[in-house]
Amino acid sequence: MATESIFFGNPVPSSLATRGRVEKQWLRHFSVKTKPMYLRLSNGYRARAALGADLKAVEIPRQWYNLIADLPVKPPPYLHPKTLEPVKPEDLSALFPDELIKQEASTEKFIDIPDEVLDVYSLWRPTPLIRFRLEKLLDTPARIYYKYEGNSPAGSHKPNTAIPQVWYNAQQGIKNVVTETGAGQWGSSLAFACSLFGLGCEVWQVRASYDQKPYRRLMMQTWGAKVHPSPSNITEAGRKILEMDPSSPGSLGIAISEAVEVAATNADTKYCLGSVLNHVLLHQTVIGEECLKQMEAIGETPDLIIGCTGGGSNFAGLSFPFIREKLNGKINPIIRAVEPTACPSLTRGVYAYDYGDTAGMTPLMKMHTLGHDFIPDPIHAGGLRYHGMAPLISHVYELGYMEAIAIPQTECFQGAIQFARSEGLIPAPEPTHAIAATIREALRCRETGESKVILTAMCGHGHFDLPSYGKYLQGNMVDLSFSEEKMQASLASVPQVLA
Repeated sequence: MATESIFFGNPVPSSLATRGRVEKQWLRHFSVKTKPMYLRLSNGYRARAALGADLKAVEIPRQWYNLIADLPVKPPPYLHPKTLEPVKPEDLSALFPDELIKQEASTEKFIDIPDEVLDVYSLWRPTPLIRFRLEKLLDTPARIYYKYEGNSPAGSHKPNTAIPQVWYNAQQGIKNVVTETGAGQWGSSLAFACSLFGLGCEVWQVRASYDQKPYRRLMMQTWGAKVHPSPSNITEAGRKILEMDPSSPGSLGIAISEAVEVAATNADTKYCLGSVLNHVLLHQTVIGEECLKQMEAIGETPDLIIGCTGGGSNFAGLSFPFIREKLNGKINPIIRAVEPTACPSLTRGVYAYDYGDTAGMTPLMKMHTLGHDFIPDPIHAGGLRYHGMAPLISHVYELGYMEAIAIPQTECFQGAIQFARSEGLIPAPEPTHAIAATIREALRCRETGESKVILTAMCGHGHFDLPSYGKYLQGNMVDLSFSEEKMQASLASVPQVLA
């Protein structure tokens, strides 16, 4: 059932006087005291210190978890785009090292994490589970926690898979890797990993984010990567797009096509992917495995788990270990994905076989898709601008183990501002979707009196996304509408595969 948002449709105006009036009106939805209020949780400093000690005692997981092993119905196979037969390992060998190909098709429940990968993980893991100070301002009986992945060197959850991907490539003697990136969190994570293991790194960054987020580009270059705006004139895939639309904002699907093209035509180069594929989701389960232990340490069990979704790696990383416990009958949380209204693959897309990239160079994967030709409007959450959803998440969604909603970007940034002012952390645009959904649920609990335990994912900080915050604070951010007509035109090019 739809819930009324606590936020207004228009962003805060840039006029200070007007902004003050609007903020006062907005904050009436919270129980704000007339005198200055310290946002102290009821359990206080000593309890929070004890909580921190418990969480620090949790060890880094030594194995990744593979949800496929526990599913009662296995996910549909990837198909070769020409023969429409299930993909064989040798079909992927031009793109990935052998060990990652094995992981992609594995049905083993747990896969050991190499010691060399654990050594790098220890730079920032385990990551903290933090109690929301925002609870107090919302005056909600809900108890809310967020798992914070922004303390990694690259500032997000993405190094969890960048490190093992680069390590496996290095073990096979590969000299260079190529990839795509949206907001730049994945590209910077891969550049960081390559700097540790001595591999060359080349990144195609979606043009909209390349222009919006110059400091992510500089971060990648600082770690030694070459960065190109996508679409580019370097590849055939990029040139075709530019011929059709010289001012194309790009998309993750286009950037994937460019990177895959380069990897497929250079023997010493492999392709790395920051989301979507099984082995990527597998590596991210360190998030949820840690979180399970952390919540056990404080005696809490989540009633609701919320995460943002673009390709789905962060969402899968947090939720899959909890889905395992749900399948085993130990817990029964609602698991909710949150996506942007401008790119709603789960809530508006179709479940069908489609390409993972725009040019049709990848295997066909059964997933929720808006069509591989779909180019989302340039929202500020660049990491969520993907036409499809991870096949494994799509399968889990079809099995009914999770649900999905879509939220517009202005509501997300309104929630992000309130989060930053109470928590002290400025979130990346992507997890603001989870924050907004969490605020909706917290206010629902205030109305019903339910003391739910809510767990959400804060997958990265927004220090390099401040121009987006500037747009919001100046009153220049708008909600970009989703075009049903554009989606239908894109879906017309989806291959007709009988499944």
